[in-house]
Amino acid sequence: MRIPLYQIDAFTGSVFNGNPAAVMPLETWLEDKLLQSIATENNLSETAFVRPAEEDGVFELRWFTPTVEVPLCGHATLASAFVLMTEVNVDLERVAFETRSGLLEVRREGDRYTMDFPAMELRPADRPEQVIAAVGATPTTVLKSNNWLFVYECEDEVAGLDINVSALASALAEDDSNAGVICTAPAADHRADFVSRFFAPCHGIPEDPVTGSAHCSLAPYWSERLGRADLHALQISARGGELLCRVRGSRVQISGRAVKYMEGIAAVPTSP
Repeated sequence: MRIPLYQIDAFTGSVFNGNPAAVMPLETWLEDKLLQSIATENNLSETAFVRPAEEDGVFELRWFTPTVEVPLCGHATLASAFVLMTEVNVDLERVAFETRSGLLEVRREGDRYTMDFPAMELRPADRPEQVIAAVGATPTTVLKSNNWLFVYECEDEVAGLDINVSALASALAEDDSNAGVICTAPAADHRADFVSRFFAPCHGIPEDPVTGSAHCSLAPYWSERLGRADLHALQISARGGELLCRVRGSRVQISGRAVKYMEGIAAVPTSP
């Protein structure tokens, strides 16, 4: 089989920044084992597979890391919408994705793409001491949604984290192997509202460059803390990324830019 393959840098306006995702438009679904093998071969934090649904403007979307399928991924959703609107059908201004996390809509607004995601409920939790030790710095606040949320006093603490990846993977496996760790703090110098980093070694991602889905937890937290719905976020990984967030009740709108780095054709065997 020959399948189109795009590599898109998401949450950035320039290549070599943001978070790279592979996007592969399909006509019909392949076997799950083959989808996972393709994602493993691509060796990016996410590979998105998208195919048309029966209704116009609606697509089915699935996301795979190099090791597992995940229920939600922001940057690969943005990348998929970018490909559909700029490569597949340039007349599209809105797409809807049927996913494991429900129906997700994306609309084009100038050079940005705005996604509508479910907000994640945060709850107090016992401090996971082994996880904290592996992260390497003690947070002031610990909360839990689908991921751990560690809150620090200042940006320098988050920027300076020296993660023990193997220890973190072991600690998370003992506690909740489906969880990652979001580390956040107020942004320095008022250049944004808050910063973050995200670690998910149990999903084959030691550190994710930019994580849209993490902002389904981050945006509600900072919205309540700062007392406003509109937020400017920076993810301060080595590649870095920018997100604009708006909290609307049980939903979070996340906006970002994207740019194409590469396109080609994948020669895929008919079985894994």
